[in-house]
Amino acid sequence: MTSLTTKRSYQAMLDTNEILKSINNPVRRNFLHWLKSPHDHFNLEKQLVDAEGEGVCVSIIQEKSGLSQSTVSSYLTNLQRANLVTSKRIGSWTYYKRNDEVIETFLQQLTDSL
Repeated sequence: MTSLTTKRSYQAMLDTNEILKSINNPVRRNFLHWLKSPHDHFNLEKQLVDAEGEGVCVSIIQEKSGLSQSTVSSYLTNLQRANLVTSKRIGSWTYYKRNDEVIETFLQQLTDSL
C-alpha cells in the first residue's frame, strides 16, 4: 500500500494534459503495455541487465517495434516527459521501465475526476 505522503509526491509529478497527449499515440501505448511485462514481450537474450529491475534497452524496444532508433527514442522521451517511464543509463546503454506509481496515481485521479 502506498502511503499518503508518497501518493502526494506522485500527484505533484502528474501533468494530466502531458500524460493524455503521450498516451494518445497507439505506439506509445504499446510501449507501456510491453514494458509492463518485459519478459512476456521482448527477446531479452541480448540484454545484459535485469529487465524487471533496470528496464529494457532502447535497441530491444526498437527491434520489437520495427521502428527506427530515432523514432523509438523520440517516443520514449515523450513518455519520460510525461513521467510514465523512467530511464537509467548503464555504460553506453539506456534502459527504460514503466513508472507504475505515476500511472496508478494518474488512473486514480482520472477515475475520481470523471
